Amino acid sequence: MVVLASYFTGVATLVETAALTLLYAFLVEFRLYRDLSVRRDLGRIGVEAATLVGAFLIILGAALGFTNYLIQEEVPMLALDWVRAHVHSPLLFLLVLNLFLLAVGALMDIYSAIVVVVPLILPMGIAYGIDPVHLGVIFLANMELGYLMPPMGENLFLASARFGRSIPWIYRATLPYTLILLGTVLLITYVPSLALWPVRFVR
Repeated sequence: MVVLASYFTGVATLVETAALTLLYAFLVEFRLYRDLSVRRDLGRIGVEAATLVGAFLIILGAALGFTNYLIQEEVPMLALDWVRAHVHSPLLFLLVLNLFLLAVGALMDIYSAIVVVVPLILPMGIAYGIDPVHLGVIFLANMELGYLMPPMGENLFLASARFGRSIPWIYRATLPYTLILLGTVLLITYVPSLALWPVRFVR
């Protein structure tokens, strides 16, 4: 509620909203509930946060550099020309797009994928008459599904570490839910109204 209220009411910018959220979390954890101690935990949390942010900044920096290279070499336009020459149906394009995004989700973290992959697929989606919002929902749904796919399966590795189970055990335990999520992704892909109905109220 702090994030939504401060940003969407125009009270704060996105960066200011992040600062307000940090202040809110600090007051709740250190003052209201007192789950954390300023003397004992604040320094440790600061170091962990700086390490995490630093790691993401390295990833995003590399992804941004790679994206700039792709744009300079006109790779998005070359990819669009290739897809147009080989894929003539929007339905087939959506199927190929899903397979491609699943592979991306299985091999790449979402931050890099947003920076690198979105500029590649956006012109293609527009060329095939796909609403950008629908394309964005397809992208995010496939990324989440890709996090459950080998070889990386980022969410599965996190679950394995958290619950102390082997990766094969996690694969077997999550397989039914992975299939459900796969069906949902296909449903979202081929029934655009499921993704676009909230946008109608905004537009």
